Amino acid sequence: MNARETPLSGTLLPEDQSLVSGVLAGQRRALAKAITLIESTRSDHRVRAQQVLNAVLPQTGNAIRVGISGVPGAGKSTFIEALGVWLIGRGHRLAVLAVDPSSSISGGSILGDKTRMETLCQKEEAFIRPSPSAGSLGGVAEKTREAMLLCEAAGYDVIIVETVGVGQSETTVAGMVDLFCLLQLPNAGDDLQAIKKGIVEIADMVIINKADIDPQATAVARAQWRNALHLVRRASPLWEPPVLTVSALQKEGMADFWDNVEKYRDTLTGSGEFEQKRRHQSLAWMWQLIEAGLHERFRENPGVQESLSRLSQSVEAGLTTPAAAANALLAHLKH
Repeated sequence: MNARETPLSGTLLPEDQSLVSGVLAGQRRALAKAITLIESTRSDHRVRAQQVLNAVLPQTGNAIRVGISGVPGAGKSTFIEALGVWLIGRGHRLAVLAVDPSSSISGGSILGDKTRMETLCQKEEAFIRPSPSAGSLGGVAEKTREAMLLCEAAGYDVIIVETVGVGQSETTVAGMVDLFCLLQLPNAGDDLQAIKKGIVEIADMVIINKADIDPQATAVARAQWRNALHLVRRASPLWEPPVLTVSALQKEGMADFWDNVEKYRDTLTGSGEFEQKRRHQSLAWMWQLIEAGLHERFRENPGVQESLSRLSQSVEAGLTTPAAAANALLAHLKH
């Protein structure tokens, strides 16, 4: 078996072959349909989705993957739109995806209202996709990872994954991108809180937006962030995360930001860390899928379904130890 072959490939249905051809030709309609297929929870669709992904896999991996997070009001949409328009003007094709686990609860999504990026939406070279409503952070992340591969196969050379600063979503997104950026407001005093949350450790770059509003507060915030970044261990000994200032509304700082993105990629590519990071991410993704699959099979096991309620009540009542109940339930998987 050569490097381009996959042990899991099956015969594509004619409609899926057409879908693959459309994606590889860079057709946005085909890409949207392919993403809808991978987001489906139907078992037959999931099988087809994996076959489609296997078919396009050799054409993936050629994009730079950038994660962007920030608190509501930090101006993520304005920044992404300003950056996207700037990148398109320089010959790039851009896909914007989202990881928003709250979308399954609220029914909304951080990219659900595309009018927030009205100019970017109208660009033929841009593809914007709201967060999938997969019911859990793990489910949302899985679908977003697969959507990212499809976008790369469709020829988008810049992938931006946006997330809200909620729970573990930032750590999850950092685990699927090459470069993770924190978008901040020029407010003083946030650095210690960020360290406590463990966010600084995963930041490859900090961007202070709306820098034009209060230059003095921006200077203070920049100094605080630099101090905060010096207190944590770097993800790479070759890269010191910069603290940049931008004004997305005034479209200022885009060139400086992108110069740093390319510098990051070139620095880590030269040392081999860039490719190593992607390999580790793929392996971690595989194990996450294994764990999710085992959990699903456990829940679907008839013996588990029959015993789970009774044993749960017994544990709650103090009549059975958690370990004994867990072992009894896991024993059903042996049959």
